[in-house]
Amino acid sequence: MLEGGLSEAELDSVEERFGFSFSLTRRRFLAAVLPLGQGWVDWRHGEREEIEGRLSWPVESALFDVEQNSFWPASWGEKPADLEVALAHARTRFEKVPRLIPVYVHRYLAAGPGDVPSPVFSVYQTDVVYYGDNLLDYVAQEFDAPPAHPTPRPRIPFWSELADVLGDDEL
Repeated sequence: MLEGGLSEAELDSVEERFGFSFSLTRRRFLAAVLPLGQGWVDWRHGEREEIEGRLSWPVESALFDVEQNSFWPASWGEKPADLEVALAHARTRFEKVPRLIPVYVHRYLAAGPGDVPSPVFSVYQTDVVYYGDNLLDYVAQEFDAPPAHPTPRPRIPFWSELADVLGDDEL
């Protein structure tokens, strides 16, 4: 289902309420149309807890891999033996990577501000896959729309490295 796009005031309110900025491309998309239904974020009337959960998913699911699946990039140094210390260290590291904003289900774009170019990532724990070179490319591919104008795929620190399937020793 599609609803009329968000107003500038609504977009500003979402950004203020949740502490991030949409990229300019994402703002334009949401100003034109607000997709609703299963998998989409209802930025206009959605429950705060549900939206916060979607916003925290990339980091929380990666932390699951730190805790349960031995994920620990070499660039982080030696993994502390104490799991709580390791998780605290990982959380500190994640505070320094670009924040991802949900698009649809577990598809994410990097936060703005401005016209920050970002590929669309599928994020499930540390299994990060490119799903589009940008938002329009993603929508065209995911929903069988006419292809968008191709552009080079931008690099997003940390998330692009995971999507490129580098070994832990290369991160």
